[in-house]
Amino acid sequence: MPGSVSPSPVAVDDAAPSPVAVSGPAHLLRVTLLMAGSCLPILGAVLIAPVLPKMQDYFAAVPGAKALVPLALTVPALALALLAPFAGVIVDRLGRKRLLVVATLLYAVFGTAPLWLQSLGAIIASRALVGVAEAAIMTCCTTLIGDYYSGQRRVKYLALQTMCASASATVFFVLGGAAGSAGWRVPFWVYGVSLVLAPLMATALPSSAAAGTTVTEAPGPSRRSFPWRQLAGICALTFFGAMVFYTVPVEMSYLLDDLGVKNTGVIGLATAIASAATMGGAITFARLKRSPDPMLPAVLAVCAVGFGLMFLAGNAPLLVVGAVVNCVGTGMLLPALLTSAMSRLSFEDRGRGTGLWTAAFFGGEFVCPLVLLAGESAVGTLAGAVGVLGVACALVAGGVFAVRRRAGAVDSRPLPEQLA
Repeated sequence: MPGSVSPSPVAVDDAAPSPVAVSGPAHLLRVTLLMAGSCLPILGAVLIAPVLPKMQDYFAAVPGAKALVPLALTVPALALALLAPFAGVIVDRLGRKRLLVVATLLYAVFGTAPLWLQSLGAIIASRALVGVAEAAIMTCCTTLIGDYYSGQRRVKYLALQTMCASASATVFFVLGGAAGSAGWRVPFWVYGVSLVLAPLMATALPSSAAAGTTVTEAPGPSRRSFPWRQLAGICALTFFGAMVFYTVPVEMSYLLDDLGVKNTGVIGLATAIASAATMGGAITFARLKRSPDPMLPAVLAVCAVGFGLMFLAGNAPLLVVGAVVNCVGTGMLLPALLTSAMSRLSFEDRGRGTGLWTAAFFGGEFVCPLVLLAGESAVGTLAGAVGVLGVACALVAGGVFAVRRRAGAVDSRPLPEQLA
């Protein structure tokens, strides 16, 4: 991926003051709401993962249920991926705060719909609508971070998004597994939490205009074209990275089920342990004083090693160890990809670029179970398909490393700010 390894440095507006206060209770509440909103797509992605085997048993008589049930988990990502490139335009026309509040309310309506729906097709349709709401929520939250904060502080809160996502995934896995013990429909009640967030967002978040946000042209003799070439490579890598990132959340319950683990509480706990490793990886990345691009081959190699252990696992403990190793890598992979993408974008390109990166990431999440299902059909077992993905991950790591060496790239871009 030649276009992804040696971009021109992009300066960060360190000296620019943030348009809103950056301390005090109002600031804390604002950041909390933005991070909570950013976690809602993670809720959609992982909450019902522990109950997928129960859903599959319930809908066993439905033709194609083996492929359709996993789509109930990932189809929101397809809707998000399709809409994300256009979400910035919608946000600009309707206003960030207004759209965020409306989308958060609709998220509760669509998210709890499977409590009442009986048809698998109708449930998948409601999940697609969850993805529509998620596209608006994710775009609004990320855009508002850009509106409220500037310079390295903006980078800090973008990195904090990934850390909160990893932490929330751990909670959601445990919650989904525990609630799933009472029935596969029970976890869908959790989507109602957005009914609490929406009124708080309406009252506590200032509008961009009220925050004094202005759009200014970058200095220079002429307008620059959008950096398609620089962003294309990292978006392609992000699409693949999303498949790597979501393999454990989507497939862990099936892998444990294949090893004889049937209790959803145990499945949720095991997946939560792996998710905690993801959070550990994200924290490690935030505290490393390294530019992201040189780290990508090593991070992908760690992910490949984890997949290899999962492939070789003949018992649940070894499977969990492999998942933990893999998730340490994916915890570093997501913020590395996001920070690398952001460093390629000037201020006026950031919204469109973020939309494209988001589309690539959630597109990869959507195809993840389909790719593994195809791999399972080809090699005979799901564990074998995970092993094949591990080989692919190792090859991509080697390819990225080789391209960097050939290019002789020395990344001099600003480093991400360490989180306090």
